[in-house]
Amino acid sequence: MESSHLRQQIAAMRQSFFDEEILDGQFCQLERLENRGNPNFVEEVLTMYFRDSTTLLQTVEQEIETDTIDLAKVDMMLHKFKGSSASIGANKVRNNITKTRQLLEEGNLEGAKLAFRELRMEHDNLRAKLEPYFQQQLRQVGPVETATRPKGSDHA
Repeated sequence: MESSHLRQQIAAMRQSFFDEEILDGQFCQLERLENRGNPNFVEEVLTMYFRDSTTLLQTVEQEIETDTIDLAKVDMMLHKFKGSSASIGANKVRNNITKTRQLLEEGNLEGAKLAFRELRMEHDNLRAKLEPYFQQQLRQVGPVETATRPKGSDHA
């Protein structure tokens, strides 16, 4: 009975990620790649994403706080970050990267710095929401949903 309640909590938590537009459909695509042979695939991908993106964000922050910003270098780093964020479905993070890049392109350095701070907050928020989802609740009860083949579709 408690397992059922925990599964409902996890399902509600997962749904909130989409309702709040923190994640998009790409996250679902990632989940579909998970299987019995690699049951922690999504968690592993997200662990790598957060490890790499945290380092990248620190590097970008250091660069935009200097007096002589290498705009091409910052744009390249943000472009890379946007790609990795899009690949995991990090919708709000990706949108903030786009905003930051656009402001840099327009030469609005102060606006870009503000947008970058918002980007960091969205990244931190993403991490704060996803880590408990994987580390605590999901491991206690297993996958929220299991893929099952509809009856009558045993065609190979």
